[in-house]
Amino acid sequence: MSLTRRGALGAMLAALMAGTLSYGAAHAQAPASAPATTAERVRFATSAGNFTIEVYPEAAPKTVANFLEYVNSGFYSGTIFHRVINGFMVQGGGFDRDMKQKPTRAPIPLEAQNGLKNKAGTVAMARTGDPNSATAQFFINVVDNPSLDYPQPDGNGYAVFGKVVEGMDTVDRIKKTPTTAYGPMRNVPATPIVIESATIVK
Repeated sequence: MSLTRRGALGAMLAALMAGTLSYGAAHAQAPASAPATTAERVRFATSAGNFTIEVYPEAAPKTVANFLEYVNSGFYSGTIFHRVINGFMVQGGGFDRDMKQKPTRAPIPLEAQNGLKNKAGTVAMARTGDPNSATAQFFINVVDNPSLDYPQPDGNGYAVFGKVVEGMDTVDRIKKTPTTAYGPMRNVPATPIVIESATIVK
């Protein structure tokens, strides 16, 4: 790997870690270890379009249960994608359109050693430097990110719990949106990308 490539990767990982550390924890074939049975799905309606996530409770039971609790409570309605890095990931589910962080429930234990990889289109939980700090924020990998798989990048990895099965074109639009800075935060969409609703679908 070239020094330029190493530097770019390091900067992206720093952005992911720094953002969740400072502001809270805050592709697309099925992984080989994904369950064969019909999985639950969550449909997100956003200002950029819709997409649907399939979740895998057999692989990440605590993570999926936590995520679905936030979905069922309506928590994600009105939150935004607050960090967008094309060539890396798009992150949301923690801030409202005024960039105010929403209060969350207690964090959950990390389930990164579940065999699911951070492939393009997969969905994982954001966290701080504490591996057991994930709450509501999630991110969608827009490329394969093996640098986030256990035990990378810090000995712990990032827990994948689902994948986008419909509407990857929406994710592609999100990743290409122009970004700006908001106070100390970087890679914030210049025009808010709002999650209008998240609902479980059969």
